[in-house]
Amino acid sequence: MKFLVLALCLAFADSFNVASRTAVRPNTQLQESFGLGLGEDTYTNQPDFLKGEGEYKEYIKTIKEDSLLNRQYNVIRRVRELNLLKATADNGILSKLEAQGVDLVTIEKLLPLLEEYGLLSLVGNNQQLLINLVAPLAVEGAPLLIPILGGALGVGPPAFYTAAAVCGGLEAFLIATDAELPLVGLPAGPVAGLLLVPLTVISAGVGAALASAKKK
Repeated sequence: MKFLVLALCLAFADSFNVASRTAVRPNTQLQESFGLGLGEDTYTNQPDFLKGEGEYKEYIKTIKEDSLLNRQYNVIRRVRELNLLKATADNGILSKLEAQGVDLVTIEKLLPLLEEYGLLSLVGNNQQLLINLVAPLAVEGAPLLIPILGGALGVGPPAFYTAAAVCGGLEAFLIATDAELPLVGLPAGPVAGLLLVPLTVISAGVGAALASAKKK
């Protein structure tokens, strides 16, 4: 009987000890309210203009329509200010394109092909990027590029093939020699490739397109 009572006491003491260890275990759960019940849903309490980039732009537009955040590059105004149409006519771009076999009829025939490969849809879905990034580069550089383009069109496809070979060869030289940009020490090959590789592809593509148009 004494042994039975002793066994029951030991079992009771052990269960009490386990319960005590369980009860004092710290809570490691992380909460924004620091466990004090003071947390709030910030999305429901914050102003609308802080709920994302789109909402913020709309809010700024109500304050100032032509703000720096919502401002768009004015392509038509800059083309007029830089007299690009006059420069195009003076360099005979259109007449040289026609001499190479590229006219409005040829361009019209290319539109279904461009749509088939999704290029027109790509342009339509990225209007803001094209207007605010690509258009400034093209329009602001046009006064220098138009005379060069006019001279290349006068020569024909060989001029564009030569440009592609020069750009591609320069990029290969920079990579092969592990050249670095002065002052900053960055590798010149990858950095210059951001410009040289697209120029190589575009020049070769234009040369091939002119050669194909001239055969027709």
